[in-house]
Amino acid sequence: MRLSMVGTGYVGLVTGVCLASTGNEVTCVDVDRAKVESLRQGRSPIYEPGLDELLERNIRAGRLRFTTDALEAHRDADMIFICVGTPSDERGRTDMSYIWSATDAVGDVLRSLGPGQKPKVIVMKSTVPVGTTLAMRDRLRQRVGPDIPFGVANNPEFLKEGAAIEDFNRPDRVVVGVEDERVGERMRDLYDPFVRNGHPIHVMDVLSSEMVKYASNAMLACKISFINEMAALCEAYGANIARVREGMCADKRIGNQFLYPGLGYGGSCFPKDTLACVMMGEQAGVPTPLNKAVHDVNQATRERFFAKIQGHFKPAGGLAGKSLAFWGIAFKPRTDDIREAPALTLMRKALGFGAKVRAFDPVANDNARRELGHSVEVLDDMYEAARGADALVVCTDWDEFKSPDWDRLSGLMKERAVFDGRNLYLRVPLAEKGFAHYAVGRTVSKPR
Repeated sequence: MRLSMVGTGYVGLVTGVCLASTGNEVTCVDVDRAKVESLRQGRSPIYEPGLDELLERNIRAGRLRFTTDALEAHRDADMIFICVGTPSDERGRTDMSYIWSATDAVGDVLRSLGPGQKPKVIVMKSTVPVGTTLAMRDRLRQRVGPDIPFGVANNPEFLKEGAAIEDFNRPDRVVVGVEDERVGERMRDLYDPFVRNGHPIHVMDVLSSEMVKYASNAMLACKISFINEMAALCEAYGANIARVREGMCADKRIGNQFLYPGLGYGGSCFPKDTLACVMMGEQAGVPTPLNKAVHDVNQATRERFFAKIQGHFKPAGGLAGKSLAFWGIAFKPRTDDIREAPALTLMRKALGFGAKVRAFDPVANDNARRELGHSVEVLDDMYEAARGADALVVCTDWDEFKSPDWDRLSGLMKERAVFDGRNLYLRVPLAEKGFAHYAVGRTVSKPR
């Protein structure tokens, strides 16, 4: 098929590259000329394992092109995927300006091609409030008139940052929302190469398809907040969340995924989508107190962890003048995404109390420098970040942080204190090395 992607962000680029890899001809369009030129040279603007290799291969094979010209992108396309951002404010209100701008640009192309064109399918790939795909249909119809044929579909993405290529190529399921069964069959044909593992393609109505995305992410966010709330109870009563999780997750009804205590969720999806559920509930007059609580617990998890850092330094006069080393800035490993990252929250709070902050991340350093400016010293070596530190704060569970050289750290750090936001370390070995160890859902381990 001939396909076009509107937007070359995370979703648009991964979708375009993976669909090109199965033989489709894909053109990605973006208004950012510098980004388009970089992509033409095979340079990805995001870090995602496996993406660079597929990007280069498909460009070389002539199956993947990039342009700033909407007419060039959409003229011969059988399907047009809208993959632009839908950012939200802290209350969850979604900024729809990029969606409507993309819709109007597509409408202008359809109108310019006239009524004799083969019907195109306009696919909403962006995560949007329920009802948006049908509103897009109506907006397009108003723009192009009654005589130009087109269909619409909703096709939510379920890509985990750090594993997006694998998720797209071997999905648990593909969800498609359509009004017309013929559009559903075209979508089945497109995704058939990706579900030969026997996993299903669910074709349903458009409104339900849009809701599937929110319901899925809200459920996963709920699991994260739940385990962190249990971790807080464990700390209060002296239980060990690792043991509690072990016993709880042995129940097949519960399972073990997304039930890891830590600093809470971040990134571009869970915070936004949980708040979007709250917003949609407010607009419909249907309260969503559970989703509101999930968000509140997530924010409180960061506050509670920062209180541990404050409590440790209180006998020494507080954080003012202390040096904190942060390992991990990205919200999760295998990505350079720092949106809503717990590390940023903790670093900014520490700076607000007068601490000095140094930080290291294997791939997110450049993004962190752009975001934080000169307020935080971002270094390119994990041990250099710890030099002279009064404490080490671990925020992301990158593999290289899991078995550090504690003897080396003992010689580099001014004081031996570790705030383990991902429960990476065992208490006894750290105590024997002379480190105070603060984890999540466990009592504090003091040096021996």
